[in-house]
Amino acid sequence: MTFDQQQTRPMNTAMSNAWHHSRRGRGHRHKEQGRPNRERAVEQKAEDSVPRGACLTMCPAYELRQREAQNRLHRFEMLAGTERDRLPCADVSRAVKEYSRPAAGKDSTRASDLRPPSVLLKTVCYLVDDIAASSTFQPWTEVYSFVSDRLRSVRQDMIIQRVSGPDCVAVLEKSVRFLLYASYRLCGQLLQYYDPRINDTHLQESLSWLLESYRDGKHRHQEEFQALSLLYNLGSTHALQHILELPERMRSSPAVQLAMAVNRAHSERNPVRLLRLAQRLDFIQVCAVHRHLLPCRRDLLLLYSHGHSSRNCRYPLQRLARLLSLKDPLAAELCRAYGVNVSGEWVSFSKSSFTEAPSADLQCRRTHEPVDDEQWNCPAGSVIHGCA
Repeated sequence: MTFDQQQTRPMNTAMSNAWHHSRRGRGHRHKEQGRPNRERAVEQKAEDSVPRGACLTMCPAYELRQREAQNRLHRFEMLAGTERDRLPCADVSRAVKEYSRPAAGKDSTRASDLRPPSVLLKTVCYLVDDIAASSTFQPWTEVYSFVSDRLRSVRQDMIIQRVSGPDCVAVLEKSVRFLLYASYRLCGQLLQYYDPRINDTHLQESLSWLLESYRDGKHRHQEEFQALSLLYNLGSTHALQHILELPERMRSSPAVQLAMAVNRAHSERNPVRLLRLAQRLDFIQVCAVHRHLLPCRRDLLLLYSHGHSSRNCRYPLQRLARLLSLKDPLAAELCRAYGVNVSGEWVSFSKSSFTEAPSADLQCRRTHEPVDDEQWNCPAGSVIHGCA
C-alpha cells in the first residue's frame, strides 16, 4: 500500500464516520423535533376520541321509552293524570336520567345518551329549584334519594365526557352544597332512608374533584369551598396540608381564616373555643361542621366534670348552655345523657358520674336546634345555590 493510499484510507474512514454521525445527528434532531408533533397528534387523537353529548333533554329518549315500558318512572317524573295508570306516562320536562352502573357489553358513550355541559347544568338547577326546594314533594328523604341519584348520573356524564371549566365547577358546587345540606337535615334518619356513609362517599368525591378543578383558574366561590372542605374534615392532616399550600391571597380570606381557627381549636382539643368560633359560621358552614359538634360538646362536659368536680360546687345551667351553644332545655338533656346531674337551674359536675357512652335517646340531630332561630330558616334552594 502506497503512502497516498495509507493517507486516503484514514481520511475516507474519518469522512465516512463523520457522514454517518451527521446523519445520526440529523435523524436525532428530526426525532426530537418530531416528538412534540407526535405527542400533539396523540393528544389530539385522544381528545377527538372523547365522546361529546348530543342529548338536549334531561333524560335521553331511549332511556325514557325503556323506563316507561318497564314501569320504572319515579313519581316525580310522571305526567300529571297518569300516575294511577298501569303504565304511567313520562313528563319529558320533568324526567331526569337515572344513574346506572357500568355493565359489560353496555355502551355508555353514545352521544345520544350523553348530555352536554350546558344541559347538565340546567338539569342540576332543575333538581335544586323544582325538586329539592319544593314544598309539595314530601317526604324529604324521598326527595334526597331522587336528587342524589340524578346528581350522580350528572357526574357520570361529566366523567365520560371529561367535562371541565366553569360548567363543571358550577355543577360540583351545587352538588357539594346539596350533600352538605342533606347531611345536616337528614342526620339521625333510619338507614333505609338515609345512609350517612354513602352520602359521605359522594360528598368527599365531589369535594376532591371540585378542589382539583379550582387549579385551572380563578373561580368566584373558591374560598367558600376551600373553607367548607376543611370544616367538614376537621382534624384531617391532608385537608390542612391542602389549605397551607394555597396562595397567600386565598389563605388570608375571612372564610378560610375562620375555618383554620376552628380546625386549630379542634386539634388542640379546646371545645370551648371551637364552639365559640362555631357561632360565627353561616348556615352551610354549620352543615359542614355539625358532625363534629356533638363530640365537641361531649369533650366540654368531660372537661368540666373533671375541672369542677366537687360536692359543693354548682354551675349555672344558663351559662353552660351558652358555652354549649344550646337552649337551656336541650343543654340540660345533653348533661343528663352523659351522667351530669342537673337540678333546676344548676348543674353539679362529678368526674365519677360522667358516662362515656351516652344514652341511646341522644341523637346528633337533636342538638342541631340553634340558639338564634331566625338566621336558620333558610330555604333549601337558597342554601344549595349559595344565596343564604
